[in-house]
Amino acid sequence: VVGLAVARALSITGRETIILERSSAIGTGTSSRNSEVIHAGIYYSPPDSYKARFCVHGKELLYEFCESHGVEHKKCGKILVATNYEQFKNDLPCIIDRASKNGVKDLKLLSAEDVKVLEPEVESHGGIYSPSTGIIDSHSFMLALQGDAENNGAVLALNCPVERASTVKGENDGGILLQAGGMELLCDEVVNCGGLLADKITNMIFSNLDNGNDRRRLRRQYFAKGNYYKLENQKSPFEHLVYPVPTPGGLGVHATIDLFGCTKFGPDVDWIESNITNPDNIDLTPNSSRVQEFYNEVRKYWPGLEDGNLAPDYAGIRPKLGHPNVPNSGSLKADFCIEGPMDHGVDGFVSLLGIESPGLTSSLAIGNHVKNILDMCST
Repeated sequence: VVGLAVARALSITGRETIILERSSAIGTGTSSRNSEVIHAGIYYSPPDSYKARFCVHGKELLYEFCESHGVEHKKCGKILVATNYEQFKNDLPCIIDRASKNGVKDLKLLSAEDVKVLEPEVESHGGIYSPSTGIIDSHSFMLALQGDAENNGAVLALNCPVERASTVKGENDGGILLQAGGMELLCDEVVNCGGLLADKITNMIFSNLDNGNDRRRLRRQYFAKGNYYKLENQKSPFEHLVYPVPTPGGLGVHATIDLFGCTKFGPDVDWIESNITNPDNIDLTPNSSRVQEFYNEVRKYWPGLEDGNLAPDYAGIRPKLGHPNVPNSGSLKADFCIEGPMDHGVDGFVSLLGIESPGLTSSLAIGNHVKNILDMCST
């Protein structure tokens, strides 16, 4: 989804734009294996981080885009619940303060009784109501982005994985040379939105340059699997999204309703061993052994969940810039890593790493930011 948003933003400027997609269709990777939530921008810090800025601004752009392009969505709202008194007393005020600093001013502190009015079956010590949180049909959104890009002259090339990438020096024909899907492309500008493989593409370029330049040190993404379970054989009680207080590495096992009224729970944070460097080697089957953990987490706020009514649904993979078992690897809450020529010194190259949640919500804002980077470097 981020690659399509970037392609849309660049094609609108009149750039000759080619979208290289390694799969046989768009959006078959991380973009199709998430919660499809339009996030409000509550949690991310500091306020000037990419995640905070792009989520808050991207949310506004995304709602406008959905309205103008007929993309199905729903501003259903979210309740963030405190499952113990300490969370209500200590964590919720901090979350409201952080959100306010990010520019999210519409949150409302709820008592336990207030939560009951909105969600009668949810047990809590209180919560926060976020009216601007919503859900979206992510595939329709991606198709609309593709349509805009193609209407502005962009070309989508399927089954075209990037096999090699290097810089080319020349007085009249310099640039970045890509080998992808049996083609050679000499490009003035390359934006790496490779998702789980983005570090591999960036390293193809950096490995052929001066390794003594710390700005071009080789990059590394780690992986965290997120399992989702669906509710079966029991009527869903939820009218809103329901989230617990965030946990390290993720937002906790939350309840999400989709546009068809179905309820799913997840994702959890299931760290992949740090020696796994190829995401194609990760089993995307939901981890059924974690079902009891899901029951335990969901029942903290919905004790009415009955035995036998959670079934494995799907799993997604988050690209992470740190790992709990790798010392000094980076923060588990690391910001998006968006680096342009002013950061690494490679003309015409923008690298996007660690684009996890809230990547979908932020996608249009990220596209505009990448365009601005390239515009600034080309003047």
